[in-house]
Amino acid sequence: MSKTMELSETTTIDTLRFATAGSVDDGKSTLVGRLLHDSKSVLADQLEAVKHASRNRGQEAPDLALLTDGLRAEREQGITIDVAYRYFATPRRRFILADTPGHVQYTRNMVTGASTAELAIILVDARNGVVEQTVRHAAVAGMLRVPHVVLAVNKMDLVGYEEREFERIVEDFAGHAAELGLPGFTPIPVSALVGDNVVDRSTHMDWYRGPALLDFLEEVPVGVETADAPARFPVQYVIRDGEVRYYAGQLVSGALRVGDRVTVHPSGETSEITGIDVLGSAREVAYAPQSISVRLADQRDVSRGDLITSGVDVPALTREVRAAVCHLADRPLKVGDRVLVRHTTRTVKAIVQDLGGAESLAANDLGRISLRTAEPLALDDYAVSRCTGAFIVIDPADGATLTAGMVEL
Repeated sequence: MSKTMELSETTTIDTLRFATAGSVDDGKSTLVGRLLHDSKSVLADQLEAVKHASRNRGQEAPDLALLTDGLRAEREQGITIDVAYRYFATPRRRFILADTPGHVQYTRNMVTGASTAELAIILVDARNGVVEQTVRHAAVAGMLRVPHVVLAVNKMDLVGYEEREFERIVEDFAGHAAELGLPGFTPIPVSALVGDNVVDRSTHMDWYRGPALLDFLEEVPVGVETADAPARFPVQYVIRDGEVRYYAGQLVSGALRVGDRVTVHPSGETSEITGIDVLGSAREVAYAPQSISVRLADQRDVSRGDLITSGVDVPALTREVRAAVCHLADRPLKVGDRVLVRHTTRTVKAIVQDLGGAESLAANDLGRISLRTAEPLALDDYAVSRCTGAFIVIDPADGATLTAGMVEL
């Protein structure tokens, strides 16, 4: 019996979602490829395809970056354009990784990849140090409140594995991190091409006493934020069974228990939970991020888009929305635009009142927005909840996503 199977019978293996980011040619795709290859997470036919593509380029050794550069345009240009998602596992943890683009014009793709990540790996080329796009990606990680940030100083082999070069870059990044409000970061010196400190500890950097990258990914705590946060349950669907109503959806944070007094927003009506079902089985308690259905003691007017909460820590009910944003669409967003705002499962009409002093936002712009909605929304600050503190702005004409917003109360 394998070690993975033995572990599965005795403990629950959790999942870490993480994203990679950095400037162009810092080696993101090579790092991800090395991580997959050295952790034995690449199928034989995948590796053979990479070897074949590498030989066609005149390379004897397989180019591990091709494991994630999946689009033909990416392979031809040698850059990452789209967000490449990969899934792999070790005996200690499952992983969902997003390899995001490095170019300025694809910043919105980095926002997409990091929006659900619990950890971001920001790469820096040891020869170039911290550059403008490195700071931009750190700003995005800070804006998205990514709980953990790793500064991977790559290509250490090209600077002779010098500790002074590593410390210089760490000190420079620390100054930017403090300005951007990053709570902290973990620096790791690596060489993705050679494999130093990616899966196995390097023999070339005796001065480094910290973990290899994979060791850190396996040990960093996950799921703490949603477990400790106030209970938030956006209603996605109402199921009617005779006179009984079940309210179904995903519990996005906290816990709900049978007997809890709850409040329905935006109506403000209160009731008590009399039953909780998880996958068709009755439970006394449910935890985020489980998909559940709940029954209430009273017949209340609850519908899709309502938010059920418990306890005294309630969201702010408001029609005035202020947020940090990243504009995602090619179409500019302008003051005075009439839009739709989708918050959890609720969609309301709104008008753009202010863009932080700017007249408009173009694709990949980071900025601020003030909206007035036609109906009240039950909002949390994004720093409190990345689920109920986030929303998207939609074009009412064609349903296209325009902007991603992080609420600031």
